Amino acid sequence: MNDILLWAGRLAGVIGVVVCALALLVRVSGSYTLAGFEVGTLFLGGTAAMVAGCLCLLLRMDERR
Repeated sequence: MNDILLWAGRLAGVIGVVVCALALLVRVSGSYTLAGFEVGTLFLGGTAAMVAGCLCLLLRMDERR
């Protein structure tokens, strides 16, 4: 279970960072939407993915004790 939480946390964190960076790049380029989604929605989704990754890693740390 620890390995699953570790990899799920890492994967969610990386996906979150990529989505947030993509939202930032789209917004800096002057556009407000990407593939039908508003940039703020994409940024919020990326933030949620990073939070989920943090929670998975926190659960892993708690189970190791």
